[in-house]
Amino acid sequence: MKLSRKWLSEFTDIKATDKEYADAMTLSGSKVEGVEVLGAEISNVVVGRVLTIERHSDSDHLWICTVDVGRENPIQIVTGAQNVKVGDLVPVALHGSTLPGGIKIKKGNLRGVKSEGMLCSLKELGLDLHDFPYAAEDGIFILQEDCKPGDDIKGVIGFDDSVVEFEITNNRPDCFSIIGLARESAVTFGTELKLKAPEVKGSGGDIMDYIDIEIEDSKLCPRYTARVVKNIKIEPSPKWMRQRLRASGIRPINNIVDITNYVMLEYGQPMHAFDYSCVEGKKIVVRTARAGETLETLDGNFRKLSTDMLLIADAYRPIGVAGVMGGGNSEITDKTTTIVFESANFNGVSVRKTATALGMRTDASGRFEKGLDPMGTLPAVQRACELVEMLGAGEVVDGVVDVVAADIETVTLPLEKDKINTLLGTDISGQFMVKVLTDLGFTVENGIVTVPSWRPDIEHYSDIAEEVARFYGYNVIEPTVFRGAAVEGGLTAQQAAVRSLGELCRGIGFTEILTYSFIGDSDYDKLHISPDSPLRKSLKILNPLGDDTSLMRTTGLPSMLEVLGRNSSYRNREVRLYELAKVYIPIDGAILPDERTRLVLGAYGENEDFFSLKGCLEAILKSQRITEPEFTAKSDNPSFHPGRCAEITFGGKVLGIMGQVHPKVQESYGIDMPVYAAELDLDIILESRPPEATYKPLSRYPSVYRDLAIVCDADTTVAAIGKVIKLAGGALLKEVKLFDIYTGSPIPEGKKSAAFSLEFCSEEQSLTDVDVAPLMERILELLEKELGAQIR
Repeated sequence: MKLSRKWLSEFTDIKATDKEYADAMTLSGSKVEGVEVLGAEISNVVVGRVLTIERHSDSDHLWICTVDVGRENPIQIVTGAQNVKVGDLVPVALHGSTLPGGIKIKKGNLRGVKSEGMLCSLKELGLDLHDFPYAAEDGIFILQEDCKPGDDIKGVIGFDDSVVEFEITNNRPDCFSIIGLARESAVTFGTELKLKAPEVKGSGGDIMDYIDIEIEDSKLCPRYTARVVKNIKIEPSPKWMRQRLRASGIRPINNIVDITNYVMLEYGQPMHAFDYSCVEGKKIVVRTARAGETLETLDGNFRKLSTDMLLIADAYRPIGVAGVMGGGNSEITDKTTTIVFESANFNGVSVRKTATALGMRTDASGRFEKGLDPMGTLPAVQRACELVEMLGAGEVVDGVVDVVAADIETVTLPLEKDKINTLLGTDISGQFMVKVLTDLGFTVENGIVTVPSWRPDIEHYSDIAEEVARFYGYNVIEPTVFRGAAVEGGLTAQQAAVRSLGELCRGIGFTEILTYSFIGDSDYDKLHISPDSPLRKSLKILNPLGDDTSLMRTTGLPSMLEVLGRNSSYRNREVRLYELAKVYIPIDGAILPDERTRLVLGAYGENEDFFSLKGCLEAILKSQRITEPEFTAKSDNPSFHPGRCAEITFGGKVLGIMGQVHPKVQESYGIDMPVYAAELDLDIILESRPPEATYKPLSRYPSVYRDLAIVCDADTTVAAIGKVIKLAGGALLKEVKLFDIYTGSPIPEGKKSAAFSLEFCSEEQSLTDVDVAPLMERILELLEKELGAQIR
């Protein structure tokens, strides 16, 4: 909603700069989007009077003019305009002036003759014929205004104004009007709001001899008000009205159309004018469309109407779409002599649906959609008729047809001072509350607040509290603590773990995804899960969107592989993804399932393999204080490669599964390179992790290192060897690292060589060979006994 500061001054006197005004209005609840200073691009342009004109001696179309611009001496300007004569008042852009579009004017020579400025046309000032109908369209702008040489042109053409644009929320339809914003401004700045009721003298006659109104559906049209004006004169509107309309973003047309637009802006009530000679049967009927009806609207388009659309009709046919646009069959023309002013209240939802269906949202429909005040129809039509008489645009027939088809309820609320102060955390006096509400148009009597009809947003004591708070000043309300004992905030252990896991996964190159918990039977088929697998035992959704979203997942792999497949189809060649996915495990005899959190990892690319994923998992588990998980080969999981799959355990509990996705599963998701995935049960991980780590200082004594190379069966895992070494090494063995694996001559077939680095250290003394040798012997004995391994 655009507000002209000059128009605002008619209703209240605000002594504030544009910035001060914008800041104060925003703070009091009317958010200002921006301020436009009209004519900001125009500078050093004044009114000039043409004193002399003579032809340029070296041109057949240029004229040399001397112009009085209010200075001691006139200036000389060369122009090519043909409509200028001696005595004319014209806009003069002096040397160093600027015009709209960034144009700069400087003095110079035209064919050898000095020119100290430029005479301006309408277009060069950012105007058109709708702003000044008497002007020449393609010549110099010959002024007919009350002005003198030297006057700033911005004041003459109405550019001495600022326009404030507000962002109005849908629950404040009253602020879609100049009066509504003037009321908010007056209360914000503590100034008087100057409102007066429109006065219409009338010219005799009786409106009942002209028109009858009938409303068929009171829910869609609670009120319809009309007045008749005869002997109208179609002509341009006066300058002050054109300037106010232009500042508000509406193009002036003619006096009658401009009056309806002016009232819509001033009162927030859309209006329409019908050519009375086109209203057949002297009757207006507000009804819904009949099947098959059509209407040509004012924009020249034929509209096919449906039976739920509200229309304005005469006794025989539609003449307008209610709240949206009038019909071409009742349009006002130069031959129109009598008009009917319509000021009605229409159901906002109905208007919105109609405008959307017809694809013709208008200023009027945009206002009706917000839900306008039914009590605003009469003042608006009265103001329109007052303007008709003020402009001499016609004679107003006596009488008003005002049909109120539905009861208009009045909202009342108790003024609960203590309750409001408790809600706001303030100690505002009841006197201040009453003053604010009264200034806003509320009535307060005996502790009861009567809400004005133009405030449909007020329906609860908290709404009253908001009105008080925004004018008391949100910025002066002291901050207060919540009542009652303070509760220390923080994260639960699981929340902290989830957060730290997410940070770690992102830190090692994985990107988080979020997928739906719904899958279908086909997803289990893609994973090659057997029909009798427990994973197939899923909760079924009663009203699924489709077969592919009919089950609650028991594993997060289908969702992960689906996203990996989509990335592969987009030709993303290096992908690492993770998800903290919810899975739902049915419980026999229970209504609700066991809802568990799974950390699902998925990756493919040139640098991805089984061991890179294993390293990531070890880092993830180490962050949860699980430092020595066991990875046991698994070959019976149908979703993974039988030779590249491992079950992850710790303390006898299964934490999850990892490995290369089975090639056939990978193919079913359209991925053309090896895919590696893992699924960890986060709940089991949190249950299994050791207590919080405690600080332990480094030993003061040096470590002793020994290398150990053994020959063992080729199918003996490094994990199994490491487990035996640690068991035999006891407390003094701090770390075991594999540094080499070798097969081939001279190692016998079916065997392999594995070399380890062992670190020994004591907290109590420096170790010697005497201390370490027995441990090495014990290690070799246990390796031979448990694994059949021999020292190399």
